[in-house]
Amino acid sequence: MTGNREFVFRRLHSLLGVIPVGIFLTEHLLVNHYATGGAESFNKAAGVMSNLPFRYFLEAFIIFLPLLYHAIYGLYIAFTARNNVSKYGFFRNWMFLLQRVTGVITLIFVAWHVWQTRIQVALGDEANFQMMADILSSPFMFWFYLIGIVSAIFHFTNGLATFLISWGVTLSPRSQVITTYVTMVLFIVLSIIGIQALAAFV
Repeated sequence: MTGNREFVFRRLHSLLGVIPVGIFLTEHLLVNHYATGGAESFNKAAGVMSNLPFRYFLEAFIIFLPLLYHAIYGLYIAFTARNNVSKYGFFRNWMFLLQRVTGVITLIFVAWHVWQTRIQVALGDEANFQMMADILSSPFMFWFYLIGIVSAIFHFTNGLATFLISWGVTLSPRSQVITTYVTMVLFIVLSIIGIQALAAFV
């Protein structure tokens, strides 16, 4: 019974990491990329997202609760998993270790980012281009955001590859190799989008 329950918990953790958390990450990166068009372009895109119908319901049940479960159970996995990189050193084992490390980094980054943006908006600040420009004016915060964003993207894209394996979509070695290359390309593309947005704010 315990094994079945853990199997379900892990499957749910994997699913929520892709749908909706991974989809939200991608959407968030694309909205932020409007900053490359200037302050007016970003503010317009951010305004559309802020004025979505049922916004608080969507934030609670489509973003925060799934993210909270994924984060808490992810920490359990990260600190109970047996990493065998030093013993074997295979590519997948390194991906396994990096998945856990970037998961912890991403959790720290997301918690801080939510505090600096979403919580501050709830306290009366406005979510606009200037808010992000002020945050990223500090070199430390710029590099903190850069590391956090790249970690989050790696965690999502590498997690997508393992999601497809664990859910039985890619079972053959060939399909898994193809998926690895596809998710690596996705990692590079999304990282470029994220870094371009950061650069635009400064």
